[in-house]
Amino acid sequence: MQNPALSVSSFIPFLKPPNRNPNAKVTVLSHSSSSTQLDLHSRCGISWQRNLDTFSSSSSSFHSKAQIPASFLVPSGRYQNLIARAASVPESANEGARRDELAQTLQLGSMFGIWYLLNIYFNIFNKQVLKVYPFPTTVTAFYSGCGAVMILLMLGFNLYPRPKITRSQLAAILPLALAHTLGNLLTNVSLGKVAVSFTHTIKAMEPFFTVVLSALLLAERPTLWVVSSLVPIVGGVALTSFTEASFNWIGFCSAMASNLTNQSRNVFSKKVMVNHEETLDNINLFSVITIISFILLVPSAILLEGVRFSPSYLQSAANQGLNIRELFVRSLLAGFCFHAYQQVSYMILQMVSPVTHAVGNCVKRVVVIVSSVIFFQTPVSPINSLGTVLALAGVFLYSRAKRIKPKPKIA
Repeated sequence: MQNPALSVSSFIPFLKPPNRNPNAKVTVLSHSSSSTQLDLHSRCGISWQRNLDTFSSSSSSFHSKAQIPASFLVPSGRYQNLIARAASVPESANEGARRDELAQTLQLGSMFGIWYLLNIYFNIFNKQVLKVYPFPTTVTAFYSGCGAVMILLMLGFNLYPRPKITRSQLAAILPLALAHTLGNLLTNVSLGKVAVSFTHTIKAMEPFFTVVLSALLLAERPTLWVVSSLVPIVGGVALTSFTEASFNWIGFCSAMASNLTNQSRNVFSKKVMVNHEETLDNINLFSVITIISFILLVPSAILLEGVRFSPSYLQSAANQGLNIRELFVRSLLAGFCFHAYQQVSYMILQMVSPVTHAVGNCVKRVVVIVSSVIFFQTPVSPINSLGTVLALAGVFLYSRAKRIKPKPKIA
């Protein structure tokens, strides 16, 4: 029967490096699990010694061949690199997320800048055209035509997915397109009669009409914070109107009416479009509204103002400072800016919340008012400036108040 001590000692080379000293002593284990140090020369005969030497040599050769490498017990360089890469995955993921967030922030900031810049140029070119060519319906129809052409080119070259409109959707969009058309037309009427800064100050009252129409049509009760934010808006517009040098009742009433139509469009869209399961995205909705608006404005311009492209009317514009070529170029640029800034506005609305968009719209009015005052050298009194600042501050407070949700009532 094989000695258990020998059986255990035969596995020792797998657990520790071999003993290089030939005269070394071997530690064996007895049945009583006590460790004893035995001298092989004194306890065994020559034959046993030879056998043990043979076993030791074979065991040593086996150990030299089957010895477990240190790389198995200690991580190798490649294994360490694998661990380092695995540990660096969350860091690289965080860096990628930060880069994406930074890129999105830069994209959004550039889009806001383009939105403001297009607004500035539209108001400047539009005012120059309306000064020498006072036919707002014809001018608005021309701008809508420019937008319709740009939309057809966009859809024709497959730059954006084509909308699929059902009859029920078209029936719901028609009232929105009508309100959109009236809002743009009345805004141009006001811009043709009064200063650009005054029109945009009056249009700062849009939140007031939103709250009133929402309460009447949607039965939405505004919070105390929302109602409080309307006070500086109304007070600022009233103060500006009393001190405006270019005040005109037609310009004032048309700007107020544009607020009513634009906010009716917004409220009506909440009431009608919410019932449709397959709704259009903002860009396709704006594209359809623009084409319908052009179709509505062309006959309206002919009925209200007649055909105003005769040489006598164009010569009248040339006598006031713009020749035919300059009139056409500035009208074309105004039409491009008119459609482009609204398109960018809808694109921004798809990226941010409505409240953030409202804050951006408030800042836009400030930029447009200041730029128009500087460009056209509009005389502004200190009280007039105070009223404008008060109204715009009220719009900002309104946008912040809309974020405050009322606490649910505990039954």
